[in-house]
Amino acid sequence: MFQSRDEIRQIYINIWQKVQKQSLLEPMEATIADIIQLHPEYHKLLENEEGARSRDFLPEQGETNPFLHMGMHITLREQASTDRPFGFRSIYQKLRNKLGEHDAEHAMMECLAEALWQSQKDNLPFDDTAYLSKLRNLR
Repeated sequence: MFQSRDEIRQIYINIWQKVQKQSLLEPMEATIADIIQLHPEYHKLLENEEGARSRDFLPEQGETNPFLHMGMHITLREQASTDRPFGFRSIYQKLRNKLGEHDAEHAMMECLAEALWQSQKDNLPFDDTAYLSKLRNLR
């Protein structure tokens, strides 16, 4: 069930290769492919297989981890599809209608990242109520 950093990165690389070859994609692969296509700034990285697997992305140097970023897009879309936490889907749909899917997800990522950080910092379960409250305050 759990995968290493290299295994997760390899999934993105393989899906991008399948997109380039116009191969058929499984439903989850199609979701990941859509997210990769929304981020052309990551395409060259994914085409450099060894570099994509081995590179560290250091926030203290102003770097965004593309795999974390794309993973958060996936998380938000999964939350919307399952309406977990309950009420998420309606917030997602409202923001998507207002901002467009990609921009809405970028706005929501900040809330997700903060909620995850808080949970880890406090060594407590993820706080759905606080997370949803932050999402509702997005404009």
